[in-house]
Formats: sequence, C-alpha cells, structure tokens
Amino acid sequence: MTELRIAHTADLDSGTLAAARALLDTVFGGDMTDQDWEHALGGVHALVWEGAELIGHASVVQRRVLHGGRALRTGYVEGVVVRADRRGRGHGAAMMAELERVIRGGYELGALSATEEALDFYAARGWRRWQGLTWALTPLGIARTEEDDDGVFVLPLPRVAIDLTAELVCDWRDGDVW
Repeated sequence: MTELRIAHTADLDSGTLAAARALLDTVFGGDMTDQDWEHALGGVHALVWEGAELIGHASVVQRRVLHGGRALRTGYVEGVVVRADRRGRGHGAAMMAELERVIRGGYELGALSATEEALDFYAARGWRRWQGLTWALTPLGIARTEEDDDGVFVLPLPRVAIDLTAELVCDWRDGDVW
C-alpha cells in the first residue's frame, strides 16, 4: 500500500531527508549534485511511501522569474522522481497534482526544467513548453541560457498574462540555474 505525504522541508526529519536524497541519487545517478539537492530544499515536498520505503519525491520551492517587466513569484518544481520499478502506477501524477495545487494557491506562475524523458509527462498535465529565449540573472548581469531553451516548462495561471514566445529570466543560484 502506498501513501502520499506532503510536508515542508522544515517538517522533515533527517531520516526522511536522507531517504529522499538517496532516491534522487539512485534515479539520477551521477547527474545528481549537492547543488541539485540544495535546489530541492526549502519548500513543500510530495513524498510517496510504500510502507517504510520512499519510492517517490518531488518538491516546489519559491523563485523569482522575470517576464514582461515583472518579477513573478514562481513555484519552481524540483527533484521529481519515482523509483524505476514503481513507475507507470500514477505516483508521479499524484505528486504533481499536490504540487500544482500548492502552485495554484500560492504563486503567480509555475515553472520547471524537464528532462528529455519527462517532456510528454509535463505537457500532458497542462504545463507549456517555453518557446522564447531563456536567461539567468547572474552576479555579472543577465546571461543567456540557450542550453535550457527547450526544457523549460511553465504552468500559466489565470491571474498573470504570459507570452510563451517572450524572454524568460530566472533568478540566480549556484549550479544549474533552471
């Protein structure tokens, strides 16, 4: 039997955080860095448990994204994984439904950077692929992030008009900025 739990980082004990990091390391392999883990912290986590074993993780953290002359309060999705032998059972969709609820209730926009394997998953959930140029607000000024142009998705919300073909600028952070 599986159970979906929602909790803020501050409410997760060290064992749960260690299990989440271990799951991300397993699923992403060598692509998971300490900075990637740091990006997934400080917000709301959706965790799928099968008994005492963590089999799914996703989180949403607050970021600022510049669009159309505005700094939008953005719910940015991080660390979405389901253990390989438990995929195709709706766990990813259940976690995303909870994070999308949080985004719709507390943010002006949802955003994420998708892996190639997850593009269809997010599109089927109503996330829209960003068609314009992507940028990052770095310590040295605004810089292009053309390597991220095809993988950024947004979840537009009715209260803010979004032009998917315009420029999108994310706030700075160490590691992968998107």
